[in-house]
Amino acid sequence: MEQNTIRIKGARENNLKNVDLVIPRDQIVIMTGVSGSGKTSLAFDTIYAEGQRRYMESLSAYARQFLGNSEKPDVDSIEGLSPAISIDQKTTSNNPRSTVGTATEIYDYLRLLYARIGVPYCPVHNEPITSQTIKQMVDKVMETENGTRLQILSPIVRGKKGTHKDLFEKLMKEGYVRARVDGELTLIEEVKDLEKNKKHDIDVVVDRIIKGEDRGRLHDSLETAVKLSDGLALVLAGKDEMLFSSNYSCKYCDFVVPKLEPRLFSFNAPFGSCPECKGLGVTQKVDLSLLMPDKSLSIMQGGIVYYKNILKKDNLEWQNYKAMLDYYNIDPNKPLKDMTKKEMNYLLYGSDVPIAYKIYSKSGMVTQKNQYIEGIVNLIERRYMETTSSFSREWYASFMGEDVCPVCHGSRLNEIALSVRVNGINIYEWTQMSIKQALIFMDNMELSKTQMSIAKLILAEIKNRLSFLSDVGLNYLTLDRLAGTLSGGEAQRIRLATQIGSQLTGVLYVLDEPSIGLHQRDNERLINSLKKMRDLGNTLVVVEHDEETMRQSDYIVDIGPGAGVHGGQVVAAGTYDEIINNEGSITANYLSGRLSIPIPNERKKGNGKFIEIKGAAENNLKNINVKFPLGTLAVVTGVSGSGKSSLVNEILSKGVSQALGRVRMKPGKFKTIKGIENIDKIINISQDPIGRTPRSNPATYTGVFDDIRDLFAQTPDAKMRGYEKGRFSFNVRGGRCEACQGDGIIRISMHFLPDVYVECEECGGKRYNEETLEVKYKGKNIHDVLEMDVEEAVEFFKNVHKVKHKLQTLADVGLGYVKLGQSATTLSGGEAQRVKLASELQRKATGKTLFVLDEPTTGLHSSDVNTLLKVLQRIVNNGDTVVVIEHNLDVIKCADYIIDIGPEGGDEGGQLMGAGTPEKIAAIEESYTGQYLKPILEENKK
Repeated sequence: MEQNTIRIKGARENNLKNVDLVIPRDQIVIMTGVSGSGKTSLAFDTIYAEGQRRYMESLSAYARQFLGNSEKPDVDSIEGLSPAISIDQKTTSNNPRSTVGTATEIYDYLRLLYARIGVPYCPVHNEPITSQTIKQMVDKVMETENGTRLQILSPIVRGKKGTHKDLFEKLMKEGYVRARVDGELTLIEEVKDLEKNKKHDIDVVVDRIIKGEDRGRLHDSLETAVKLSDGLALVLAGKDEMLFSSNYSCKYCDFVVPKLEPRLFSFNAPFGSCPECKGLGVTQKVDLSLLMPDKSLSIMQGGIVYYKNILKKDNLEWQNYKAMLDYYNIDPNKPLKDMTKKEMNYLLYGSDVPIAYKIYSKSGMVTQKNQYIEGIVNLIERRYMETTSSFSREWYASFMGEDVCPVCHGSRLNEIALSVRVNGINIYEWTQMSIKQALIFMDNMELSKTQMSIAKLILAEIKNRLSFLSDVGLNYLTLDRLAGTLSGGEAQRIRLATQIGSQLTGVLYVLDEPSIGLHQRDNERLINSLKKMRDLGNTLVVVEHDEETMRQSDYIVDIGPGAGVHGGQVVAAGTYDEIINNEGSITANYLSGRLSIPIPNERKKGNGKFIEIKGAAENNLKNINVKFPLGTLAVVTGVSGSGKSSLVNEILSKGVSQALGRVRMKPGKFKTIKGIENIDKIINISQDPIGRTPRSNPATYTGVFDDIRDLFAQTPDAKMRGYEKGRFSFNVRGGRCEACQGDGIIRISMHFLPDVYVECEECGGKRYNEETLEVKYKGKNIHDVLEMDVEEAVEFFKNVHKVKHKLQTLADVGLGYVKLGQSATTLSGGEAQRVKLASELQRKATGKTLFVLDEPTTGLHSSDVNTLLKVLQRIVNNGDTVVVIEHNLDVIKCADYIIDIGPEGGDEGGQLMGAGTPEKIAAIEESYTGQYLKPILEENKK
């Protein structure tokens, strides 16, 4: 009998308390619960991990060594499990070569399309390019002077790896004597073994002749060359090279296009990439706004930041630069803004004549000679490329920014690839269209009967994949968008669309909050996509807090009741209708309305001061003017891709940071920012990890561990033994266990099996040596304290104000369940963001601080959102300002001020739909945010 359920017995991963659970297969199953309750431990660390492990075990040991292995989760048994695929938020590639097009594989199909039906056009004459005949090749060569030594070569290998030993043997058997290998002419029999893993170019010499009036021999030689290389012939005429193609060449000029193949359109291959930027689309150049952020200063006042710290020192580099200033009579005390264009040119790009220049000799003596003196721009760019020191490279990089490549203008491709068009546009112009525009373009394509018969299947595949992306609410993205600039939710939905396109059945998909970053308007489309995957015969386990997704799911599992040690149990399991009346479930209480987040009785009007941005034009922003009222909770919202992040993260945050002295932050495009004098600092609280190693934890990040170590150092035992504060650190020698170097665990490599992490036998996983652990404070040693959760630690240190205050801030932001010594690598993005928020809350409020948060409700249950809002309101009550990018309607309804960007995403967004109280936004009919906000506010009035 076919199994229609997944049965889990004895799940104990992390905080799970021996959970037994039965969930239906081929359904959408929501795992929910407060933060830290154990839902991720059940969904990812148990169900997905076991599904993945079983699949890996079915492979050969040889295959497993390339794929890696998974540890067996702490669970007695799981029955009815399918092969598992994880679609989480931690999959965004930061590789500058990865784009939406490459990530979805749509670009691969586009390359194939252009290789099969593309028509090359001459970039100069804008005429379609036709192939060259042998006669045309001969005519071109005959234009050279009589007596010129000609060598006719056939390019038989272009950028292919291998030793090519068999090829050389074959050529010798056929009577060929010479070849040009990687640019060097040589006898074939003298060719040394080529590197197997290196790409090589091989041109065989077909003939060597002196140019005369005899066309016949030249014709035969070119014909032979073309046959050997499948269409190409190369003629060396003295120092000149002439490349001919029997495939494509312009009638009016020398522009030649090789045989069209997919790799020609790849910016990751040397055949297709721009030779200047190597396919990146940008080049690293000195950014004058970083080098000279304040042009009202003179050089001697530190106007050129690079020289700021060496002006008054006996520095040879500065002396030489000063020699150039003296030579051209440039006053170093003159403000940079008053420099003439010619003077500024010398400052930046150096002297145009040799000048007396001091250098160190080998003996250490200073000698002098005349030579050109480098300008500051040339100097930084040269040293950035030459240095082998990572510290120096970082220093030079701080003055550099990415500039659009001057050759390919950001297209990443070379002139030949860009010359090929389909339906009038090249491949780069196609990738610049949004997904919505690309679908419209494909509906209106005009192709010949032959082209359509060749491209029919390719076009169908491209259209399907574009449609899937549109279905998950990403129709505003362009295919050339860098993968590294996508939010976690966008990256996850791209993978979701790819999986829908794969049409797999019988698979267990585990998803982590796919609704992140999605406006309520687009939620329905996401839910329909999930239903499509289910209807194919797949099981979807979705970790989610979104109310609408829960309502439309097939089954809900609520983990709780609390967080950490207070969670790890199944509080409720069943359909939406079955769990809604369960009063023991916090989730059910919020879904039913028995619990809710209250709307404030009055909206704060702020302190009457504003930060005003004029002419915001970064990315898709349409030159808008926006005011942020100070002393309020201001929420920036709008549909996905409307321009919220461009406004807040790129312009407001970076613009204010730069104005407050963080000179190496380059903001997005805007005209002016006014009102910065009304704030004294900006705190940007992102979801980046608080540390990248297991040694970093909430106690070390918030600084409370320093105070705790002080307490231990002051105990009678510590004083008697002469132990100072450093003795209680697990990062330095002395007090830590040296067997595990303070990690508490030791990793053992098992080769084909998963790496095994075993508790350190020396310290028993306690990180410290015995002598250190003998020192106790109130009966607890330093290890015992690190094992406490925040809630327990607050009570333990209740009489130590300094420590309790810092711990209380962690509890206040909803992290009472987190252990003080919990590894930073195990914290979610939302938890890391709240640790940072707690760290900032410890500081005394100035009333002039600007806090910026990007979707702080990520990973938060309604109960946690309520806690977060209280914290944000506390900040505002202190007189500080909070600016939040958010889609969560509970946060939006509680805002003092809303800035709504829209109306759509991408090019159709970037406009200010409205600004004001939630009531004002709800009255704007054109605002999607207003449409969803209106019924909530009306319900509250009742």
